Amino acid sequence: MKYTIHNEEIVYDGFLKIKKADITHDRFHQKDPVSYDREVLDKGDCIAVLLYEKDSDSLLLIKQFRYPTIKNTDGWFVELPAGAIENNEEPVVAAYREVKEETGYEVKHLEKVTTFYATPGSSSERMFLFYGEVDTKDKIEKGGGATYEDEDIEIVKLPVQDIKRTLIENTIPDAKTIIALQWFLMR
Repeated sequence: MKYTIHNEEIVYDGFLKIKKADITHDRFHQKDPVSYDREVLDKGDCIAVLLYEKDSDSLLLIKQFRYPTIKNTDGWFVELPAGAIENNEEPVVAAYREVKEETGYEVKHLEKVTTFYATPGSSSERMFLFYGEVDTKDKIEKGGGATYEDEDIEIVKLPVQDIKRTLIENTIPDAKTIIALQWFLMR
């Protein structure tokens, strides 16, 4: 199976970047290839971290305002600590940085869980998911987000005993968090 990108250009370059491309690719059930235009949200790669606070037997999540969700929610979203991978930064380095910025915790070791695309039909963003364990004594900074990004973040502790109920009731409708919670229960 082959594909060809005939032309690709940036059509919007703001907080997010949108590219448009003319594409031709082979098809599974037809002899002739198909051609069309597509747009893609080219945001770059990011990380997310599932933090387990051992002495409280809780997972550390964050709550912040997420504008894209206001069509169906109040906009205040509970999710994993997460963030963009900066230029030439290794994913694990970004994960350590984001944990400290958003939660104030210093995690000693992170384990890579998986890498996935949340919306491959419209975005090139790859998510690197990590897992780490901390204790309450590992909270060494205020947290709440990076001041240079004007983030406003609150920590939410989810007791391990409440994970199944949270998943069943769909009280956290965030894909990366759902994947992480399911992984936690399976391991």
